[in-house]
Order: sequence, then C-alpha cells, then structure tokens
Amino acid sequence: QVHLLESGGGSVQAGGPLTLSCAASGDSAATAYMGWFRQAPGREREGVARIRRVGEMTYVTTYADSVKDRFTASKDDGNNTLYLQMNSLKPEDTAMYYCAADSIIPWSDSQAAAASFRYWGQGTQVTVSS
Repeated sequence: QVHLLESGGGSVQAGGPLTLSCAASGDSAATAYMGWFRQAPGREREGVARIRRVGEMTYVTTYADSVKDRFTASKDDGNNTLYLQMNSLKPEDTAMYYCAADSIIPWSDSQAAAASFRYWGQGTQVTVSS
C-alpha cells in the first residue's frame, strides 16, 4: 500500500514557474514507477510525465510533447517525494494534477500506464492566468 499526497498547486500568471510535490508513504517498492497526470474540466486525463527507477538513486523520465522542455520530473529517494518543476506555464496547463505510483507499469504508453497505476493522490489544482 502507498499513500500519495500532492501539494504545491496554486494560481500563477502565464510564463511563471510552479513546483508540485508528491509525498509517498508506505511500501517504497511500490514507488519504483511514478507519474504525473492532469485533467482539465471537460477533458480526458492526460499523462504529463513518468519516472522509473533504474538503479540506486537513478531514474529515467519521459514527458508528454506538450510539456517537454518546460517541465521536469524528479524523485528524492531520501524523503520518497516526487517533484514536478513547471516552467513557462501556459493557460492550457490549467488542470488538476495527480501523482501516481506502482511497482511496475507499462512504460512506453501513457494511457496504458495511467490504466495500470494502482495508487493515486487526491490531486492539486494548478491555474494559469493569461
């Protein structure tokens, strides 16, 4: 079992930065794969970034094209926290952001990954104004 708690959401002007955190507690093995997803009103859930452990304190990440070069996902093993650093925010980034975790998920496909993650946080709202 893993409990995930997101924080860091808020309102920001376009072009500004924001960093989200996702604190994980419970079975650390079930956080080998983690991800950030978002959902805006009236839209389907979208994968933002996924991160997986490939060695001690070593991770690889993958990003949606819409956030590549603007967002950076990282993991701090010391406090088992996932971060999402968001730069150059756009109004279209406005959504509820969720983190997810599991011991293993399909890596290459965002939708398959979303369907596979067993553990999800409650979400944190990000609002970007123009």
